[in-house]
Amino acid sequence: MTSTVSTSTQPCILLLTHGGWGEHLCNSLRMVMGEIDDVQEIALMPVDTLGEFYQRVEAVVKTLPEGSLILTDFIGGTTSNVAARLSADYPVAVISGLNASLLLEALDKREQGLLTDCVSELVEAGRSSCRDVVAHVRQLQQPQ
Repeated sequence: MTSTVSTSTQPCILLLTHGGWGEHLCNSLRMVMGEIDDVQEIALMPVDTLGEFYQRVEAVVKTLPEGSLILTDFIGGTTSNVAARLSADYPVAVISGLNASLLLEALDKREQGLLTDCVSELVEAGRSSCRDVVAHVRQLQQPQ
């Protein structure tokens, strides 16, 4: 996955992760849903300085269509801090806590419109996807 300028008019999704695991996540999701368009990743690598990473991210963010979304790996880290800072200057939404369910929901929601309009729904989708699987299966097996 590369950090290229989008020519799409639909909202884009930009993944900011430590070490580049967002690319692997997208590769896994392709197994489920086929090709994924207008999702880019910018990986923060150990050799990057804060300034270099910020500049790389800003160069992409300023090209994103209206209503685009930045998904970061975790709150409080460089990826989230850079995204939060850029959201003050560019019309993007930022959600931390990237996971497969959150990304799938964002891909689905952008078919309906601007991702900046459904942030609370996306946060809830990511939050509710974290489950105790054993307890969930046991609950499903209980007689009604």
